[in-house]
Amino acid sequence: MLTRITPDHPVRSSEITSETQYESRRQFLAEAGLIGLGVAGMALAARNAGAQTPQQGTSIGGAELKPELTPWDDVTSYNNFYEFGTHKSDPAEHATRFRTKPWTVKVEGLVSKPGSYSLEDFIKPHKLEERIYRHRCVEAWSMVIPWLGFPMADFIKSVQPLGSAKYVEFTTLLDPQQMPGQRSPVLDWPYVEGLRLDEAMNPLTIFAVGVYGKMLPNQNGAPLRHVIPWKYGFKSCKSIVKIRFTEGMPKTAWSVANPSEYGFFANVNPTVDHPRWSQAKERRIGEFRRRDTLMFNGYAQQVASMYSGMDLRRNY
Repeated sequence: MLTRITPDHPVRSSEITSETQYESRRQFLAEAGLIGLGVAGMALAARNAGAQTPQQGTSIGGAELKPELTPWDDVTSYNNFYEFGTHKSDPAEHATRFRTKPWTVKVEGLVSKPGSYSLEDFIKPHKLEERIYRHRCVEAWSMVIPWLGFPMADFIKSVQPLGSAKYVEFTTLLDPQQMPGQRSPVLDWPYVEGLRLDEAMNPLTIFAVGVYGKMLPNQNGAPLRHVIPWKYGFKSCKSIVKIRFTEGMPKTAWSVANPSEYGFFANVNPTVDHPRWSQAKERRIGEFRRRDTLMFNGYAQQVASMYSGMDLRRNY
């Protein structure tokens, strides 16, 4: 079943994606091996979603902003995915032959139900939802993207973390033959990211398997990535192969590589500058003007309480 999550302000279906793209979701299901897994009607539901009443609302920053979706061509051609190269065009160019089938995700650590899951088994128990989120890169550019996925909290509940689990660690595939960027020492591979358990359980945090109603393109983190819209983009782990529950804070790729610039929390905070540029302004891809960066990327109402009492300049 598809549950469509919409922002606080109305967004017409025509502004999100075309009927042709909606129809492509059946191809998405077939290619992902999801036909028969309880979501076979997703394409039809998505096509009719514009006439349905949303089951819940998810703000993307406030009705007054009226954000426009970033075009598909920009979403899929302007990417940070260092496993395929450090230039924004490298992922789209170098990930074309990346193999995402078969795909296995290992669940380890402080959980009652560890194990190895095929992508199909990983997705099978969950409802796929469409989420429209604003995203902010630490390099001061931003996008608005319609993801297809499911709440990370649903997955976490299903594997039953132990009481001692305080963090969730994510690891990207390590395969320098397929991922030429991993032949460079720019990072200590594989890419590792982490969230505090309450951050992972927040309703805004999702596992994404698609974008614009299609399977995730390789350059966007296929076949499985997570999305945390109130954090800078580097916090999202792509092409995930391992999820580990831990008691201690994970050592993450960028915080190890350059701790003075990339902290563990990575919350969007316009009052804390990057050492090499200001974070007070951002430029939406496709626009020339710069706009003010919002605290927590505009999601303060949903997430600020998790950081009550924390020094957000020190815990950047």
